Parts: sequence; C-alpha cells; structure tokens
Amino acid sequence: MFDIEPVEQARPRARKLRQGIMMYDPAKVKSFKRRLHNMAKYQYHGEPLTGELGVKICFYRAVQNSISKIERHRRLTGVHGPTVKPDLDNYIKSCLDALNGVLWKDDNLITTITAHKKYAEQPRIEIEVEEK
Repeated sequence: MFDIEPVEQARPRARKLRQGIMMYDPAKVKSFKRRLHNMAKYQYHGEPLTGELGVKICFYRAVQNSISKIERHRRLTGVHGPTVKPDLDNYIKSCLDALNGVLWKDDNLITTITAHKKYAEQPRIEIEVEEK
C-alpha cells in the first residue's frame, strides 16, 4: 500500500531542440512518479521481478468537498463509484511506469491487470503482484 494520491498519466509535453524534439512528462506527473518510485524502493528491498506477472491495483481517490453528506456517504460506502475523469487507464499507466526498476524490471512483463477506482477518506494506491 502506498499512501499517495493517485495521479493520472497526462499527455507528454514537447520541447524543440536543435537535434529534434524532446518529449517529457508534465511536472505533476513527474513528481508523482518520482515519489511513488521512492516509496516503493523504501518498502520493497528485493530484486525487481523478471518473469511473467499479474497485477491487481486499486486506486482510492478523495471524495470532493462540494457534495452533500448523503452523497459523500454513498461514495465512501461504494454505492456510487468515481465515474468521472481521470480515466482508470491513465492511473494505471502512471503507476506502472513509476514502479519500473523497483517491483519489476519493466512493465512489459505484466500480462494481466485487474484494476479498480474507488473513493476513500484517505487517498492511496494498493497493489498486489503475482509471478505467473
């Protein structure tokens, strides 16, 4: 489990150079990836996995403050899910990229993914990795 607010992968930015174009992540995404990478290194002390992997991820995002108490309760109990942006696949992309070199050698080793997006009082990311 990582006590960090999930951040979606945004479109890369581009900068023109003499030799061509350099692509880079926006600051918010870059900061998230660095923080998650460091959190994973602190919690996981083994070698990065190198075989075929299955991953289960649950992204818990904060409930907006501008809703009624009744709606807040519905969201926190799972009656209403987060069917708003950001998209689940963008959460997955930023998370998997951040964990390259720590939990697994590269995210191309992942052959199955189960992912959920939910509301919670405390934003976090829970991840489970299985070697196949």
